[in-house]
Order: sequence, then structure tokens, then C-alpha cells
Amino acid sequence: MQKLKIMITGAGAPQSPTLIRQLKGNGEYEIEIAAVDMDGEACGGFFADSFHTIPPAGADGYKERLLDVLKIEKPDALLNVSGADVRFIAPMKREIEAMGITCICSEPEAVETADNKAKLYEVASKLDDVPVPEYCTPTSLDDFVAQARAMGYPDRDLCFKPHVGKGTRGFRILTERFDKRDLLLNHKPTARYMGLDEFISIFDDDRPFPDLLLMEVAEGEEIDAMTIAYKGEALLTTCKSRESHRWGVIDKAQHVRRPEIETSIAALCAAIPLGFNISIQFIDGKLIEINPRTSTFIYQDNMSEPWLAVKLALGLITAEEVKAAYANIDYDRRMVRYMDQLFFHPDRTWYQ
Repeated sequence: MQKLKIMITGAGAPQSPTLIRQLKGNGEYEIEIAAVDMDGEACGGFFADSFHTIPPAGADGYKERLLDVLKIEKPDALLNVSGADVRFIAPMKREIEAMGITCICSEPEAVETADNKAKLYEVASKLDDVPVPEYCTPTSLDDFVAQARAMGYPDRDLCFKPHVGKGTRGFRILTERFDKRDLLLNHKPTARYMGLDEFISIFDDDRPFPDLLLMEVAEGEEIDAMTIAYKGEALLTTCKSRESHRWGVIDKAQHVRRPEIETSIAALCAAIPLGFNISIQFIDGKLIEINPRTSTFIYQDNMSEPWLAVKLALGLITAEEVKAAYANIDYDRRMVRYMDQLFFHPDRTWYQ
């Protein structure tokens, strides 16, 4: 069996242990996995063949350390898993590939658009096949308050989020349906609700107003679409129902047919030439966000989307062969994510 070495970022990401197992169990190539993370005890590091700690994405020394690890490991390919890393790895793509390592990541210009929700919505709103929520980009506190009123607040709930963010950081729902006593006594500390007066009290100072997207609260069916994109084309899209989640991470889902969402994604990939594995979230058919990286997949023995992307990037298969994987999608296949534990000693010997 031929051998390949793949290095992944974000070894501590929830999907990393499963991703590593699936890559190693591809049945075609013997895979060696090198992994990096800022946490020395990242769970995926124990499943990898080698592991290195690096500074947090974008921190001082991050680029230098990542390049040093690549020089040490000499992988055939670097596969990005972390949403925090992607905006820093994309600009390094040419430098990494000059080392003889395939960087499985979108071009930096595409990442810059996809990763910035204001830029993404500006592009998407011009596409006939891509519905977007009602939104605006206020530039000051006064503008934010005025725009919120104009969009129907307080009779209508709204939400806001940073132009560039990770997970649910900075996301809140503006509402007057709850008072602070109710939120304190009857909701978990992770409740996402706040009133406009509280928002004003936080941002009514001399510091610059943050880049926020103010938008409607999209409600309805939530779909996570996983796409392998290549040269402006969506080669393979699988849609899964986002039925429940914990800590913002999907934990129950099923493959579903959503041709209208596939049409939207085809238009998006033509307008924003993303590459390889990307995750795109929709609510009620409206585009919510794009994560230009690997994410949570419903794996099958005859179809592993990250493995297809790796082979495509390395020239081991063609775009047409990726498209042919549509025939393998099992629409009855469900997934449940669960918590597990592993135990280890300082020398990193471990067992489950």
C-alpha cells in the first residue's frame, strides 16, 4: 500500500479525532498524520502519529513555528481544520507550496470574502439564487440604534454578530421578551439574549464601535452543507440537517436532499472561487455563513469528503471523479456526536 503523510491544524477541534480515524482508514493509502494545536493536550494529538504545539492563530511566532513544524514533518499535504487558522494559513499558501507541500486551502482572496460576513453578504445579495437574511452594517452606536428601530425593534427580535468571528463569539439576539431576572433564574449562563439598553451601555464609550452585522433572526430548518469546491465549481455537495447542537457544535444530523441549496452553493462558488472542503450554513434556505475549512461530516465507507479533497489536491483523482461520488450519498445515514474520554501520562502514553 502506498504511503502519504498529512498534517492537520486544529487537533483540538471537535471533529479532529474522527477526521484522523477516517483519513487513516481510507482503504487506499497508508496515512501518517502529523497534527498541531496551541493546546498541548489537544485530543486529536493523541490519535496522530506526531504532534506539535504552536502559538494561537495569528499570535507572535505563529507563522514561524508552523513553518518550522512543516520543515520537520515534511508532509505531502497540509489540511486546515481550524476556523481560527484559515485566515492566516491562506496567505501562506504559496510559501508552503514552495516547500513542496500541497496546501489544501482556498486562495487568500476567497477566504477574505467568505470569512467576512459583511463582504460575503454583499456578494451573495447580488446573486439571484442565494437568499440572504435582511441585514445592515451600522458604523456607530447611534447608527446601530437607528437601524434597529428601522428594522422593527422592539416589536421584532434582531441579532448581531461580528463581521469576522469564530463560532458564536460576539453573537447575541436583541429582544425585549426577557427581563434580566428571568434570564438569570430561568436560562443557562450561555443564553444569547440581551436588550437594546444593555447593548447601549456596553458600547456607549469613547472606544471605536466594532464591525457588527445587524440582521433579522433567521428561523426555520437549519442545514449544514459540505462542499468540495474547485476552480469556481461546486463539485460535490452533501446537505445535513442541523437537528441539535451543544456549545455551537452540531451533535445530531442526517443527510438530506436540498437541491435548492445546492443551486445556491453552485452560484456562491462561481462568485467566490473557494477551494476544497468548505462548510456553508443555511437557515430557512437563507445563507448564514461560510466556514472555508473542513467541518463535521457524515462519513461513509465509500465516501469520505476530506479524503476526496486530499486526493483531488494531490492530483490523485480528477474533478469528474469527485462529482461521481454523488451516487454514493446515503440519505438514510444519521450521525450522533458524543463525548468520550482518554487518559494519559506525562510521556503521552494513553488509552481510552
